[in-house]
Amino acid sequence: MTEATLMVSEPDELLQLFGPRDQHLRKLRQLFDVTITHRNGRVRIAGEGDNVSGALRTLEKLRHQIQKHGGISGDDVATLATEEGATVKTKEGSAATGKPKVSNSDDIAIQHVGRRIRPRTEGQAKYVDAIRQYDLTFATGPAGCGKTYLAVATAVEALKAGQIRKIVLVRPAVEAGESLGFLPGDLRAKLNPYLRPLLDALGEMVDYDRARELMEQEVIEVIPLAYMRGRTLNDAFIILDEAQNTTIAQMKMFLTRMGEGSKMVVSGDATQLDLPRGVTSGLRDAIRRLSRIKAIGVIRLTGEDIVRHRLVQRIVEAYEETEEPTTTSNTRPRRASVRMIGGEMTPRNSAEGTMDR
Repeated sequence: MTEATLMVSEPDELLQLFGPRDQHLRKLRQLFDVTITHRNGRVRIAGEGDNVSGALRTLEKLRHQIQKHGGISGDDVATLATEEGATVKTKEGSAATGKPKVSNSDDIAIQHVGRRIRPRTEGQAKYVDAIRQYDLTFATGPAGCGKTYLAVATAVEALKAGQIRKIVLVRPAVEAGESLGFLPGDLRAKLNPYLRPLLDALGEMVDYDRARELMEQEVIEVIPLAYMRGRTLNDAFIILDEAQNTTIAQMKMFLTRMGEGSKMVVSGDATQLDLPRGVTSGLRDAIRRLSRIKAIGVIRLTGEDIVRHRLVQRIVEAYEETEEPTTTSNTRPRRASVRMIGGEMTPRNSAEGTMDR
């Protein structure tokens, strides 16, 4: 039995190190098969020699990261523990050791609610680097790989650094396979459900009151794609989210809004099309036309870049394995339409013909 001690005198640092409800502590105990206890500023580690050494080095690295970046996550614990020889189960159930994929990109210069925002995979690091390098960047990838989140974070970083004068967040107002009918309220209330994902991402980086103030001053705009027509945006960071649901004409209109000193990021998931059957996605068309232009960045993220709940990656993989080839060509089964008869809804079959008047 070997023992080691780490001195941590600051209560806030200790809370960060152990995690919410001691989650980080429990993970380290499991990964290294050691016991870890704390008393009077002393963190005591006991177990087999190599395991104790690995756990101690991991705690020291985590402590350094807290001091440098203001916080750590569960993924940080697993990553650093793996670097120190811990065995981590992969999604297939096999054991993985050694250094995993870790971003070498610089952190995004935003710190909100005590934590730093940074890429968490090599793909995400390349995405952030492309945004910084190119004035126009296209990004495709499955749900949960940080396309919107990192684009918004990089935009806020540029705004705070004085590199741009405004941020414009854009999204096509397309329903995800179901009709919401006539929504109540004024125009802002009607559009809010479509723009909510962009507002959610923004809310994780800017305090609510500050974000509201910036939106009232029109330093930050969150608008539907249709409102971009006729505009020229100078010194702006413009993000088009859910771009797979644009038509070719809409994409051309959007891309030609870029003015002097502006930067654009266009992101989407080609597997989640909500366009009418037979309509070509503007995102896919634009990448095909423009990817050979050297001044434009094209990033393709994969399931390995998913950083949501650990099940999301497995869900995406399961759908990709069982999807028929027709899914990505935007052909879907025809849904029954509905007609009103005497105030009641009655399904209308496509073979029924026209309704008698």
